[in-house]
Amino acid sequence: MNNQLNEFIKNQDAEKYATQNGRAIHAKLQFVRITPTPIGAPDLIAKIMAAGAELQSFFTDDARVEVPIAGVIDGRFISRRIDRLVVDGATKTVRVLDYKTDIDTEKYRPKYIAQLREYAELLKQIYPRHKISCYILWLHDWHLEKL
Repeated sequence: MNNQLNEFIKNQDAEKYATQNGRAIHAKLQFVRITPTPIGAPDLIAKIMAAGAELQSFFTDDARVEVPIAGVIDGRFISRRIDRLVVDGATKTVRVLDYKTDIDTEKYRPKYIAQLREYAELLKQIYPRHKISCYILWLHDWHLEKL
């Protein structure tokens, strides 16, 4: 019983840390821009620059930040907030970026994929002629995953 209690407390502490860390880094990432002139936390700018062009494209002046979105899917009202959104009218593309702080990516991946599918479904209602792509930025290792 004592081992179960210790494991429970350890898991609670890990979740609390991930939540607090996630909120802090989300708050910092809201203000990061890399073009035309880098703005924001230098450590985050360095990580974005090192991650490559695909991630960098979400941190330009064209990107929208903390975008509220709402609509109805299968008769259910859904209201969400997208971390980063880039809409390109010329190429008819919409790209969504969601940050995740979890270290155990496999444990939470199904939940996050479902969340991003909801984003895509809501965005299809707004941009019916656009191709929609969704990405997760795993902040523990700065890995960008295209879904």
